[in-house]
Amino acid sequence: MAMKSPPYNIDKNSLIVAYYASAEMGCHIFLGWDLPVNLLDLFTEFRTLTNGLPSLCGDGLMGALTRFGLSGVEVVERDSIRRLALSGGPWTPAEKSLLLANCESEVEALAKLLPRMEPNLDMQRAPLRGQYMKATAKMQDIGIPIDTQAFKILKSHWANIQDDLIEEVDAEYGVFEDRTFKSSRFATYLTRNNIPWPRNASGSLDLTDDTFREMARSNPQITPLRELRVALCQMCLSDLAVGADGRNRCVLNAFRARTSRNQPSNSRFIFGPAVWLRGLIRPEPGRGLAYIDWSQQEFGIAAALSGDPNMLAAYNSGDPYLTFAKQAGAVPPDSTKRSHPLEREQFKACTLAVQYGMGEASLATRLGQPVAQARELLRLHKQVYRKFWEWSDAAVDYAMLHGKLWTTFGWTVHTVRPANPRFFRNFPMQANGAEMLRTACCLALNRGIRVCAPVHDAILIEAPLDELDEAIVTAQKAMSDASAAVLAGCRLGSEAKIIRYPERYMDPRGTKMWETVWSILGRLGVGLPV
Repeated sequence: MAMKSPPYNIDKNSLIVAYYASAEMGCHIFLGWDLPVNLLDLFTEFRTLTNGLPSLCGDGLMGALTRFGLSGVEVVERDSIRRLALSGGPWTPAEKSLLLANCESEVEALAKLLPRMEPNLDMQRAPLRGQYMKATAKMQDIGIPIDTQAFKILKSHWANIQDDLIEEVDAEYGVFEDRTFKSSRFATYLTRNNIPWPRNASGSLDLTDDTFREMARSNPQITPLRELRVALCQMCLSDLAVGADGRNRCVLNAFRARTSRNQPSNSRFIFGPAVWLRGLIRPEPGRGLAYIDWSQQEFGIAAALSGDPNMLAAYNSGDPYLTFAKQAGAVPPDSTKRSHPLEREQFKACTLAVQYGMGEASLATRLGQPVAQARELLRLHKQVYRKFWEWSDAAVDYAMLHGKLWTTFGWTVHTVRPANPRFFRNFPMQANGAEMLRTACCLALNRGIRVCAPVHDAILIEAPLDELDEAIVTAQKAMSDASAAVLAGCRLGSEAKIIRYPERYMDPRGTKMWETVWSILGRLGVGLPV
């Protein structure tokens, strides 16, 4: 008979210690057990103790044991046991004994590790990270609803339509030869359309996907080309993790980035690099989804943490980009988005460039303007938001002098030379944004909201159609409360994109590619499922 509760205490008077606890919490959920009230995850604490420092043996349990001079389970044995466990059985009696012995050895390893780590643990804020590992287990269990009929069609026809897809998309660009992207042809396209493009030190075009993604922000006409490159080079539909119940689930890889953001697999997670594939996200009959993201999150974080009054006023105006232009005297006080669209776009590009740590040359490329124009925009930003720049410079100086920076809730990054000042300038916004997202997920789940997934600065939730509006209000309140908790009372607003069955989620950046793919399939006699 299955146990109805775990064979150990999980009440408020107990502390459960684990290493990468979302796995154990997932086991609790699968078995129908309650989750422990208090959770200490030594993985998250090891990450914040060593974040940014050279890795000796990785950040797994073996890596932590090694760094603290402790012996542990052999790596080769652990890998073979992991494969055995993931096989799903059935297992022989000998294999069961081996699996149980491995579990016991990990518990013994934790018993050795905890006393060594304890003097360095931040026991006031470590439980917050433990709460998020419980939340990740819940979200990984819920998953994202997928249109499985459309997914099966794409998988079965993908190899056959790639040539047609190249022909149709490339008609606008003329940069492919058969299935090969030709940089010389792309250079001709850029010249013909007067699009400046970053180059490598050798003088060749920078054709990395990060550059394509960044350039598509200011040149949206190249978005379909970028989506095509991703689809041809990076996308393997068979890797997308869709279960028998039609849900996309994958390990969220919490706390993996230096900023502590999640790093789920791009190939297994539906919110990976190919944005057009997000059209596969579709609520089940009678249900709806809402994609809720913070409005100009990083700008709001910078304004709140720096205490810059002009920046706070710009954020609270609802349109920080146009307000920045007004504050700089570049447009009249009564300007609107419609009356001065070009100026707004330039000041928006400047604001985002500061957030991304761009210099004047990169900003000039993004704007398609002379470096002098980019330099002037950055000068205006430093003039208008003087207090922000004092705060930002002080953060970089502190990181360089003292060797570390940390967030409101204690996530720490260590400085190792040669250090990149741009990373440390951006770290407070990115890392505190991650703190906000984790807090929002925990609050929303605790308030009864089904959170399907966290997505950078947003959450995807679902609910029955007759409860969706109320769920959105509750989720947005959780996000507001999370921002207030991280930003000492400053609340950031959020916006909700609502998808009601039979609608499907669509990212505007991927709409054209999605329509192109299904147009090709339509010519083959295969239609998009209704």
